[in-house]
Amino acid sequence: MTAQHVPVLLERVVELIGIGVEAARTAGLTPVVVDGTLGMGGHAEAVLSAFDDVHLVGIDRDQQAIDIATRRLAPFAERIDIVHAVDDELPELLTDLGIESISAILLDLGVSSLQLDEDDRGFSYSRPAPLDMRMDRTQELTAAEVLATYSEADLRRILREYGEEKLAGKIARIIVTDREHTPWETSDQLAAMLGRVIPQTKKKSHPAKRTFQALRIEVNDELGVLRTALPAALEALHLGGVAVIESYQSLEDTIVKKTFRAATTASAPPDMPVVPEVHQPWLSEIIRGAETADANEAENNPRAASVRLRAVQKIREARS
Repeated sequence: MTAQHVPVLLERVVELIGIGVEAARTAGLTPVVVDGTLGMGGHAEAVLSAFDDVHLVGIDRDQQAIDIATRRLAPFAERIDIVHAVDDELPELLTDLGIESISAILLDLGVSSLQLDEDDRGFSYSRPAPLDMRMDRTQELTAAEVLATYSEADLRRILREYGEEKLAGKIARIIVTDREHTPWETSDQLAAMLGRVIPQTKKKSHPAKRTFQALRIEVNDELGVLRTALPAALEALHLGGVAVIESYQSLEDTIVKKTFRAATTASAPPDMPVVPEVHQPWLSEIIRGAETADANEAENNPRAASVRLRAVQKIREARS
């Protein structure tokens, strides 16, 4: 494996998941861990190796990743269920598998190393490829379709909201104007335009980064899926179960942070002398705020440089 394929914060993630595993054992339950972003199975393999009584449910929308992970996890075949699905389908998946509650959920968000490294997927702006960007290649919407059919206003919105691109208006206008005579079909074609339009300095990232991020999020509805999947996963935890989330950009981390904050703080008015049970927090922070990778890991694994790791434990049933 190359460096970019090393799972980020692997030992720490396994340690945190172990908290939920131990809670299940104490309660006399079979520990069930859901890896909602299975990828190539690096985190899953480490969890299954560390805990010989864990049953793991691996979910991924990328069939190519599932094929790789299935081969990698073959030695643990009796203790795993691997499902081709999107995380917001979690409640239905657990019901289908006959699982009433889970001990831990891991979400390693964003685009995977596999998707970035495959030349024909179109996720990377550093190599020529079709403008695809689908994590699930059975879906219809591609980045090329977005660029060909979205209005200038919608393009401006997704570039501003999902890419936090200050020049969203100018870029959207060029996309709409230029597609009238030349369709947007390849990553290098789009990256070249962005390189001309966006001033680049030594301190800033590649000028195409924000636009490619915005298109990827739109194509895969990444933030919408996270907003639905995370609350459902938290409710599925048994008492003592944990949620471990790795985020790599501010938009997804903000969703995680707000979701956790709502459940780790009392919902009663601040001047209420006694907080009723129904208003008590039902999650507890394991990590105060977020953890990051140390300098050594960030240097050896570039993907780790931007990670924000958050983790909570379920201490009572969710508020209605």
